[in-house]
Amino acid sequence: MTMDTKNGSTRTTGRGIGLAAVRGLALALVSLPGAVLCFCLSLVSIALIPIGVGIVTTPYVLTGVRAFANSRRVLAAEWGGVRIPPAYRPLPKDANPWARTFGMLRDPATWRDLRWLPVDMTAGFVTALLPAVLLLYPLEGFALAIGLWRVFPDGYWYGFVPVTGQASAFGAAALGLVLLFLAHFLTPRLLGVHFRLTRAVLGSDQGELAERVRVLTETRRDAVDTSAAELRRIERDLHDGAQARLVAVGMDLGTIEALLDKDPARAKELIAQARKSSVEALTELRELVRGIHPPVLAERGLGDAVRALALRLPVATEVSVDLPGRAEAPVESAAYFAVSEVLTNAVKHSGADRIWVDLHRADGMLRATVTDNGKGGAVIGAGSGLAGVERRLGTFDGVLAVSSPAGGPTMVTMEIPCA
Repeated sequence: MTMDTKNGSTRTTGRGIGLAAVRGLALALVSLPGAVLCFCLSLVSIALIPIGVGIVTTPYVLTGVRAFANSRRVLAAEWGGVRIPPAYRPLPKDANPWARTFGMLRDPATWRDLRWLPVDMTAGFVTALLPAVLLLYPLEGFALAIGLWRVFPDGYWYGFVPVTGQASAFGAAALGLVLLFLAHFLTPRLLGVHFRLTRAVLGSDQGELAERVRVLTETRRDAVDTSAAELRRIERDLHDGAQARLVAVGMDLGTIEALLDKDPARAKELIAQARKSSVEALTELRELVRGIHPPVLAERGLGDAVRALALRLPVATEVSVDLPGRAEAPVESAAYFAVSEVLTNAVKHSGADRIWVDLHRADGMLRATVTDNGKGGAVIGAGSGLAGVERRLGTFDGVLAVSSPAGGPTMVTMEIPCA
């Protein structure tokens, strides 16, 4: 029973070595010409984009590259147990050639595929071919020992053994035995190395993905906290401001109704007071609405909204705007309130007498820069207004940079990804 089990295990291992060698040889024969063809076609097609030809050909070429890479992903899972999930960004079905070309070129997975092709035609080819070499090369040593060495009258090198006679031919056979022994242990592992190398280049960066998940979790929590705080502020302002004034107006109107016939003069005074309270309540409601989403921002866009904001400041403020078109409403709102908070900080704490605001779009980013000639010393820290601005921008993957040496000037730059 033990002997049979052992023999069965040996036969299974032998089949596994032979299968790994055959699979590695097949991979080597396919990977080298396939990778070279895909790489060359990709380079030529991308190089032809400036003259227009590449706009038409690149989507087809990159689709072929993806198919070639996906076939390797399938083989990695089936032959090596190595999973390499694809991470391609979806493309609209009705996209035109221009949108398809640049949509694929903006996809990081496309560039991982293109980086993988040179690796596959070099290191990938070697690691795929080695299992077959380790299994087949010993056969040559055995053939030399049998008498093949006589075909080479001037001698023959087998590995590091110079074969010049029967004795050295037996040395070649001994080396072949050593290689066959190593093949028993290394052949399946070398095929696994090939697929792990493929995963290292083709697979997405899990560390980067984990960091991205962490950042999104934090920004989502900050967004929820900010929204909750904003709701509490609105409720407080309504309760303590407009609501109280409207309640007072209602009470005055009740008193006026009772005094209208008995004391017209007093009723007239209360009417004037009620009118004043209603005007103040309306003003507070308008200020509250402006704090939620300024009407000028919705109607005329970010540039005019910031200009209107600058006109209300007690410090001379210049606004420069270069924004072709409008961004999405959430992005505009985030940028507006971020600029508003920075301007408020500058007015309160910098001691500046001039402020400059620059709004423009570049490289897919909405960039806002606020500069003042104040005393400097602004930092991003817990409890500061700039920390709140940073959290607000983080919800949109935006960033905040502050340059504020002692003595000034202070420059605050905000960037938000913007389509």
